[in-house]
Amino acid sequence: MPCASVPEEATVRGTGLRWWLAGAVTALCVVLLGPSAPSSALIVRPLPAHAVQHIVPDRVATWNICNPCGGVGQNLGRAAEIATYAPQVIGLQEACVRDVEKIREYLRNFYGLDYHVEYGMVLRNRNRCGGLPWSPGAFGQAILSAAPMTDSRQVEYPDGGSEDRGYMAVTTTVGGRSVRVLNTHLAQRRQETVRADQVGVLAAEVARHDRAIVLGDFNAVPEASELGPAWALAADADPQCRPSPGAGCGPTTDWNMKFDYVFLRGITPRAQHVQPSRYSDHHLVHADLNVT
Repeated sequence: MPCASVPEEATVRGTGLRWWLAGAVTALCVVLLGPSAPSSALIVRPLPAHAVQHIVPDRVATWNICNPCGGVGQNLGRAAEIATYAPQVIGLQEACVRDVEKIREYLRNFYGLDYHVEYGMVLRNRNRCGGLPWSPGAFGQAILSAAPMTDSRQVEYPDGGSEDRGYMAVTTTVGGRSVRVLNTHLAQRRQETVRADQVGVLAAEVARHDRAIVLGDFNAVPEASELGPAWALAADADPQCRPSPGAGCGPTTDWNMKFDYVFLRGITPRAQHVQPSRYSDHHLVHADLNVT
């Protein structure tokens, strides 16, 4: 629901009524969009000139949206970032259900983009995602897809490391073809042995499919040994990126390291782009594909 300015006719009926209406509109905006939302005009972030007009059917994306994790206007800003590139499918990591719900709402109401959603939540944590003490918010992965998704599967890794981690998988349509899409978030940076076990679990699932797209935050640089099984099954959407030092893999984080991947199995890329964002310390990575 957009927040509009106070109707002009209200201003001619007296200062008291005018300010009462202005206060009511402001309060509604605060409830819907946060306390910093202005009460005049539509509260919607304009898209840049290069923004696409419609969902791109052969485009996929991955984005770790947390850190900063909360804050006023974060989800509206994230929705604008996604709407700018309008992928057919996007995998989100470090996502709270309520944040994803808000992002979907803004995408639909402000930008006219309607996405289906599936969740791969592995943790319930009130500190991260809010909620009541006996009903904390769900935290993990989510996939947004312009096409319906089927055969959803959620897997928690046997060892998550310092925090529960897992992967999710769905079947959906990319480039007019049915494809298996997986979305994961591996253990934190200095937990190489844990990540190695997690990659083994993930690779066993990827190997079952002739055509698959694997999205996610792997928390490891391309040459990290624990990513070996992933590279053996799939290639990164960036054709310059290989599992060797100095291979030309561009950074996907604010600290100039590549941790975020669009791995492709049985699919070839046309182009990949990395977009830094003020709404996360990870960049939004999107790739256009040839799905045959």
